[in-house]
Amino acid sequence: MTLPEMEEFLSHLGREKYRARQIFKWMYRKGTVHFEEMTDLARSFREEISSLARIGTVEIADSTTSRDGTRKFLYTLEDGLTVESVLLRERNHWTLCVSTQAGCRMGCRFCLTGTFGLKRNLRPGEITGQVTALRLGIPEGPDIRNLVLMGMGEPLDNYDNVLRAIRILTDDCGHGFSNRRITVSTCGLAPAIPDLSRDSAVNLAVSLNAPDDETRNRLMPINRKYPLAALLAACRDYEMPLRRRITFEYILIKGVNDSVAQAQELARLLRGVRCKINLIPFNEFPESEFRRPTDEEIEAFRNVLVERNFTAIVRAGKGLDILAACGQLSGRRRPE
Repeated sequence: MTLPEMEEFLSHLGREKYRARQIFKWMYRKGTVHFEEMTDLARSFREEISSLARIGTVEIADSTTSRDGTRKFLYTLEDGLTVESVLLRERNHWTLCVSTQAGCRMGCRFCLTGTFGLKRNLRPGEITGQVTALRLGIPEGPDIRNLVLMGMGEPLDNYDNVLRAIRILTDDCGHGFSNRRITVSTCGLAPAIPDLSRDSAVNLAVSLNAPDDETRNRLMPINRKYPLAALLAACRDYEMPLRRRITFEYILIKGVNDSVAQAQELARLLRGVRCKINLIPFNEFPESEFRRPTDEEIEAFRNVLVERNFTAIVRAGKGLDILAACGQLSGRRRPE
């Protein structure tokens, strides 16, 4: 439940609305998973609410640490399905990459997650639970300052639950994240982009990966339904504070989308869009048909964009040795 939903729930029980804030703080500030432990609530109230509601949890089933310090966590959901999130070390804090679905149905050919198909959408508590489990469920919980909804699944394909999770994550009685510290990534569900702009104030990242429909159709089946013209129109309509920009993620794949000519076409495509471009050299995984370009090819692509006054950053793959980099999450336990 979001805080307003919990207030409404309690009001139907004849309880004061401020009790919802107390419960929220117990759950999201202290990590309490049993109503009986909320000692500033009357015993009779704790017994009543325990008979009507429960606090769902996600359990950390496994964790792996990369040579570069990246940490990958496997969670078991209540129905036995598993998802993963990734802690990325920054200079003096952490960024958490959160999953929004068990699996994914988008079928992007460069993404390992998509090869497993969609099992189901995650509920709001299963999305926020990944944050709670790490912030409060492990000794000396990490200082997580940024959240990126870029893990398993397509966030805008689970729109209502993702929106409710964002409202919990940004609530002062919840996890208290600023909207500017949360980024939602999409592979291109164009009609939902204006909705996200209307319903929230979070950052938007778009997985672009090609400057033309023919190449993007090959890589991302969603482009056949929402081609680049529709996607870019939605992006141009995305309302943001003046100092913020849309992030376009561009996975560089050798011989597919990494030529200088394609960089020039990308610059023309994004002309006039307030944006920055994250160039992500393809993160290889077993059985993938694609390969990473050379460093020289990556730099040549970037130089074209920089010369045309775009902010273009090459993102080093973190957690490559534990399959924790972009496009490598599988939601499966590591082999013994």
